[in-house]
Amino acid sequence: MAWSIGTRITVYNLLNFKMNPMDNHPQQNPPPAPDLWGQPAAAAPAAAASSPGWERSVLERLAFDTLKEQRAARRWKIFFRLVWLGLVIAFVSYLFGSDGTATKTSTEHTAVVELKGEIASGADASAEYVIAALRTAFEDDGAKAVVLLINSPGGSPVQAGMINDEIVRLKAQYKKPMYAVVEESCASAAYYIASAADSIYVDKASIVGSIGVLMDGFGFTGTMDKLGVERRLLTAGANKGMLDPFSPMNEKQKAYAQQMLSQIHQQFIQVVRQGRGDRLKETDDTFSGLFWTGQEAVKLGLADGLGSLDQVARDVVGAEEVVDYTRRENVAERFAKRFGASVGAGAVGTLRSMSLLPSVR
Repeated sequence: MAWSIGTRITVYNLLNFKMNPMDNHPQQNPPPAPDLWGQPAAAAPAAAASSPGWERSVLERLAFDTLKEQRAARRWKIFFRLVWLGLVIAFVSYLFGSDGTATKTSTEHTAVVELKGEIASGADASAEYVIAALRTAFEDDGAKAVVLLINSPGGSPVQAGMINDEIVRLKAQYKKPMYAVVEESCASAAYYIASAADSIYVDKASIVGSIGVLMDGFGFTGTMDKLGVERRLLTAGANKGMLDPFSPMNEKQKAYAQQMLSQIHQQFIQVVRQGRGDRLKETDDTFSGLFWTGQEAVKLGLADGLGSLDQVARDVVGAEEVVDYTRRENVAERFAKRFGASVGAGAVGTLRSMSLLPSVR
């Protein structure tokens, strides 16, 4: 039984009194022993000594008091443990729970999905995230229209093509308008996506265009010759070492790569023509890879007008309330991708460093 210090001293005094109820003065009770703080102890035990079984009664009271103290201590311990458990659950829910996507609502509003940064697999502007957000926005009955808020220099033509195709499908399925609003830039693959919108709105200083495809890299053969470094490349397949930066350029392989880029470029041009239609005022420079300010892009038919997100929501859509549906990667997903897909990321990085992956930018 875990008694306190004061309890043990009191019990000791009681037992000592029982063993020596009277000393050499039978008519007088011994002075009470001081308690833990030096104060005179209560005289109740001495008075109780006149009745039989007083020791048992006092000890029972002490035992019950001790049990009450222990129960109170356990309750506080359980309370604090529950508080800590609640905090841990809240933290884990924050990490693994919400991905930032808005929930559906019946209130009429303008749905917005952000497309920012490089368009690439695994990035915030990947087809996986953007398409998921667009689907949620189009499916919401409260969304009067969907706005794609763009600020991107471009990226993967494959990711851009997937997003573009999904926008066309969603517009046809839900009969709901979609607008593109450009902030700083909407170039290359970003414009590939924007061309699927019903209308494109830009700032007068935005960068728009760059309709072209590139594949870049470096050649180190001259440097290697000066340093006396020999390149030893073994392949099974005549073109397996195609565009190797440490080997001389093969004209046949160069022509093949150029043909591939031209094919992707034509796909890009076709998507822009289909999306812009008669609004596009084509010139010799339209599909040359040049880019223009937003003000000039409106004149060329690459954009429809000047406007910001709030302005489009208020004046074009007619629903001033803006609800963000952007799908964002949470901390848990970042952790899993960083440690679970490191091998794949390394392989992709190697291919990019060797310039074997085309890029629309």
